[in-house]
Amino acid sequence: MTVFIAIGALTLGAFLFGWLLSFINEKFKVEGDPLTDQLDSLLPQTQCGQCTFPGCRPYADAIANGEADINQCPPGGQETIDKIADLMGVETKTLNAENGEEAPSTVVYIDEDVCIGCTLCIQACPVDAIVGAAKQMHTVIESECTGCDLCIPPCPVDCIYIKPIETTLKNWAWDKPATQADKQIPIKIVH
Repeated sequence: MTVFIAIGALTLGAFLFGWLLSFINEKFKVEGDPLTDQLDSLLPQTQCGQCTFPGCRPYADAIANGEADINQCPPGGQETIDKIADLMGVETKTLNAENGEEAPSTVVYIDEDVCIGCTLCIQACPVDAIVGAAKQMHTVIESECTGCDLCIPPCPVDCIYIKPIETTLKNWAWDKPATQADKQIPIKIVH
């Protein structure tokens, strides 16, 4: 009988504690900054740190607060910079060379025959795209890899390589149309 009373008391306590947490969550809810949310949605979500921030969300927050410039994201490239400038209502800029260069999208792969299972790449990956265990072979989940290349420097046996993302029917897209500035139309002056 005492077992049932104990189970009932624990169940009631868990229910009341859950209700209290739910109430506190609703009462003290912190709303996010809508501008930061919009900026974050424009960024490529590579979490690579090339912008000097630990991820895309902190970079978006810094842009929204006027603490960072709009041209610090090499993975997003000029297209992302233009979208951010349009959203912010400011003049667009070119990519800041101090942050890196715009490059085609890549992923990494691990030479599994050389991997020693040190787990340093797993610890460095910001998106958990590498799986494996200590002293076991590791591999990259290509669909999760953002191409940030942060796993390459810590690898003691240099078994991680960069490869471009192959164009398939799932990721193929039309080239962007040329703008008037790209076309360089000569102007004839008639006297």
